[in-house]
Amino acid sequence: MVTTALCDRRSPHSDMTRGGAPVRSSAWGGQETGLTVWFTGVSGAGKSTLANAVAKRLRKADVLTVVLDENILSEGFCAGLGPSREDSAENVRRISELARRLSARGAVVLVAAVAPYRDIRLAARDRIGQFIEVYVNASPATCVERGPYEAPLASDIECRTDVESVADCTAAVLAAVRLMRGQYVAAGVAG
Repeated sequence: MVTTALCDRRSPHSDMTRGGAPVRSSAWGGQETGLTVWFTGVSGAGKSTLANAVAKRLRKADVLTVVLDENILSEGFCAGLGPSREDSAENVRRISELARRLSARGAVVLVAAVAPYRDIRLAARDRIGQFIEVYVNASPATCVERGPYEAPLASDIECRTDVESVADCTAAVLAAVRLMRGQYVAAGVAG
């Protein structure tokens, strides 16, 4: 599983200024802020796989990109949180606050997290602002049921990973990113 250091000086994907703020990649024009793409779905649907595939394409176009994978974050940043509704809300709050701060600094933040409740995902969208929700949907035979999950009623994108390829789903997400951030077209981010 590929992850990116969070604005770490050693990360090849984020150059730093002397003041410690990330330098916007060539894909950013003016004072643009970043955005967050939140991949939601049950365990095993392909959230991390898609987030990493999109990250690879964005990085190839020299777009400052950070992947926040719930599976990795649960080992430290979100350690100690269980499956209860309250802990789930706190998990999403922590991840969304980190995503908000990173996207405000110019990064495209790709979050791979179950976020099982609609109202909690809506709160994350409201907290972050520039937000694309991707419902990663797969057949029940493919997925692992680990508790309740409320499917989005109107996600921005639905990727049916049981019938669509990773390449097709990646192209759909990149198309949505291009629509939201027109400067990526000039930077070479293609669907």
